[in-house]
Amino acid sequence: MQLYRFPADNPLEEIPGPEIVGNKGFNLIRLARCIQVPPGFIIPVDFCRRYDTMNSEAFSSLDIAIKEEMEHLGQLTGKHFNDKRSPLLVSIRSGAAVSMPGMMETVLNIGLNEDTMRGLIRQTGNPKFAWDCLRRFIQQYSWVVHGLSSLDFEKILEEYLAESMVSAPLELDIDSLKKIATEYNTVFRVQTGTSFPYSPDDQLRSAIEAVLRSWYSNRAVVYRKIHSIPDDIGTAVIVQAMVFGNTGHHSGTGVGFTRDPASGEKEPYIDYLSNSQGEDIVSGRRNADHTENLVMFLPEVHAQLLQTCRWLEEEFRDMQDFEFTVEQKKLFFLQSRNGKRTELAALKIAVDMVDEGLINPIEAMQRIGEYDPERFRMVSFTIPENVTPIAKATSAGTGVAVGSVVFDVKRLPGYLKQKKEIIFLSRNLSTDDIEIMNKVSGLVTVLGARTSHAAVVARQMGKVCLVGCNTLNIDNDLRHCFFGDTRVTEGDTISVDGVSGHIYLGRLDQVISRPEELLNKVASWKVSGK
Repeated sequence: MQLYRFPADNPLEEIPGPEIVGNKGFNLIRLARCIQVPPGFIIPVDFCRRYDTMNSEAFSSLDIAIKEEMEHLGQLTGKHFNDKRSPLLVSIRSGAAVSMPGMMETVLNIGLNEDTMRGLIRQTGNPKFAWDCLRRFIQQYSWVVHGLSSLDFEKILEEYLAESMVSAPLELDIDSLKKIATEYNTVFRVQTGTSFPYSPDDQLRSAIEAVLRSWYSNRAVVYRKIHSIPDDIGTAVIVQAMVFGNTGHHSGTGVGFTRDPASGEKEPYIDYLSNSQGEDIVSGRRNADHTENLVMFLPEVHAQLLQTCRWLEEEFRDMQDFEFTVEQKKLFFLQSRNGKRTELAALKIAVDMVDEGLINPIEAMQRIGEYDPERFRMVSFTIPENVTPIAKATSAGTGVAVGSVVFDVKRLPGYLKQKKEIIFLSRNLSTDDIEIMNKVSGLVTVLGARTSHAAVVARQMGKVCLVGCNTLNIDNDLRHCFFGDTRVTEGDTISVDGVSGHIYLGRLDQVISRPEELLNKVASWKVSGK
């Protein structure tokens, strides 16, 4: 079976379409021609279909090709898989023909064991970084490949953070990170009855299979049903050399959009977290700043990032959603795709891109879809002078929502039977919660970034979503919460403003308006026959 490299051996050859290498793979081959992308290769979509019918036997046609590609990656990077002195670590990601943010699995840091750990420490001179990679790998591999609960691992980490009175894993000392990795190994052995896999080749094979199986995960199936995506198109698998954002304060990870996906404004919309890996932001388990740290500590990287945003739009002729890593002041792009957006943002971006000459009115109309002014309503609150917000969070969407507060998914059906509008409150949100997102009017979380996969999906679904509300304290057992000093009992009504990020007690009146100037421009295209 043919595998596809990025960068391609011949940059002038025709790129296989998304139906062959998936949307992510197709874009990676394009990106690698012009900007810095960690090299890798793509297992095509056809293999997913073969795996569906043959399971592990399908690898008989793939094992030799994978070995050759891993050797080629070694030649490109100067690192080698399962090498004790200069180890190559890789990530495994999915890549369907149609973008499905966060619906399938990812595994990072594949290739770590006791021998390669020592090599990674020699290679970098940074033992804290190496032990952080190992504890991350054990946890992620355990839940993605073996289906273990992440809560057991998170409980161990939280105990060490509390004991050391720090907020992030890399603030722990090396001894604590070693102990965490050891305890993670124990959890794996107790729950699986086997030792954690030592062989990098076995790790690689198992991770590829886990990504393929995730095509049929509950969240992926629900997402495809909601968005009318066929079940039989399958996914490609991306194997990519790791770059590391957790090597110190001159490194980090980020997710961004070339324009605001909520409003459509022509302003980059970027979250960044220094000294971290990619899953920290997209998982929804960490808060992130926008670009303050990047501007302050890495201004040249920030300038390069903004310049690349402009290039991405010129290359793909649409607003892009991208992921990037900074490793010791070097900027790497991990992927780019057409960004999910609200209907209001879709309208504004289409009109603006016609004005900018990036697309023509016919293309713009195809992106907007059915021309119905009722679709493009802008809803806001009328706020009385004596009313003040009880909390503020980071807006990950737009619009407003009013509803009854619910904390527990088990009690959600009861409220829905009463035909009540629901505002769901939780510590964090992941794409596993897609069924909740589909049923409620608004979401508020204690943790999370506005560019997490869950926030991206909620925004696309038109849900009001606020993240990073650090004054929210939920007591699910007592069925109440506190926003600072304000107590709210389950079933009480709150009003959530997806523009300002403010949360109000009780029900606020709403006012509806329309973006008349944008609608008039679209109407003029129709009249002129363009």
